Amino acid sequence: MRFLAAFSDRYLPLVTGADRRGRHRPAPRPASLPLVVASREDAADGVVALRLTAPDGAPLPRWQPGAHLGLVLPSGRTRQYSLCGDPGDRYGYRIAVRRTGGPGGGSDEVHDALPAGTRVRVKGPRNAFPFAAEPSVLFVAGGIGITPVLPMAREAARRGLDWHLVHTGRSRASMPFADELRRLAGADGRVEILPDDEHGIPDGGALLRRAAGRAVYCCGPGPMLDAVRAAFGESGAGSLHTERFTAAPVRDGRPFEVALRRGGEVLAVPADRSVLDVLLERDPATPYSCRQGFCGVCTVRVTAGQVEHRDGRLTEHERAQGRMRVCVSRAPEGARLELDL
Repeated sequence: MRFLAAFSDRYLPLVTGADRRGRHRPAPRPASLPLVVASREDAADGVVALRLTAPDGAPLPRWQPGAHLGLVLPSGRTRQYSLCGDPGDRYGYRIAVRRTGGPGGGSDEVHDALPAGTRVRVKGPRNAFPFAAEPSVLFVAGGIGITPVLPMAREAARRGLDWHLVHTGRSRASMPFADELRRLAGADGRVEILPDDEHGIPDGGALLRRAAGRAVYCCGPGPMLDAVRAAFGESGAGSLHTERFTAAPVRDGRPFEVALRRGGEVLAVPADRSVLDVLLERDPATPYSCRQGFCGVCTVRVTAGQVEHRDGRLTEHERAQGRMRVCVSRAPEGARLELDL
C-alpha cells in the first residue's frame, strides 16, 4: 500500500495534473505572454495609452488594482508600466506611458516604435502596490502616477467605500484620465484635480488635508512622495502605501568598489549612487527595469565579497547563491564586490 500511495503521488500528477485526491494544480504561468497592440490613443500631452490583447482574442490572466506589467520592447529592454484599465476586463490590458526623453529610452520607444498591430511580449501581471480596500481611503497621485491609482479608485467606487482622490500635475492638458475619474460612480465631490499652473505646487500637508482616519495610497515623483511622508505623522492618517516611478534616492549609502570578473575593471560606487548607475555609465545597454529592487531584471551573480541586500525580494537561497539586485543593494564601506560581468 505504501508503494501504491507513493506511485500515485508521483505518477498521477504527471499524467493528469491532479493529485491522488483529484485536486488539479494551477498551470504554471509562462515566463512571458505574447500580446498585440490592439489600439493606442493620446491620453494627455506627451502621454500615450495602449490597449494590449491576446493575438487570438483569448482571455488574459487576472490582475488586481496596483498591478504592473513588464513590457518587453522591440529593442529587448524591459520596462515596468502600471495597469490602468479595468480589472474586470479579461480581454485587454491598458497601460499609459509619458514620454520622458531620459536615459534608457523606454518611454520614447513606446511612443515611436509600438503602432497598433505591433506584436509584443509582457511579463506578469505582478503587484508590488496592492490595494487592501480599507473602508476609508485617500488616493494621492502626481502626474502619470495616476496609472496605478485609477483602478484603485474604480474599485473603491464599486465597493461603495468612503474615498477621496487628489491628482496633481503640471497642467490640465498634461494630466491623463481626468474625465474618466469624474465619471466614476459616486465621484461627485470626491475627485480634486489640482494643476500646478492654476493652484501652485501643493505641499505634503495640503495633499494630506483629508487624510485623518484614512488609509493613504500615493504614487508620483520622488519630491511628492518625500513631502507626503514628511507630513504623514501629523496628518492623522491610519496608514501609508506608496509606489514611486523613479529610482529612490540612496539612503545611508557608503562608498565601495565593484570589480568586473570577466572585464577586469574596478569601478568606484559613490555613497549617493547605486551599482546600477555606475554600470550604466560604463555600458548604457546594462539591463534594468524597475530600479526599486522587485522586478529582478538587474540581478547579477556576486563571486566574492559581502552584499548588503536592500531588495527584500531575493530568497535566502538566492542570496546564498550570490545573487544581487544591483539597483538597490550595496556593500559595506570601503569593501569590494566581484561581479560575474
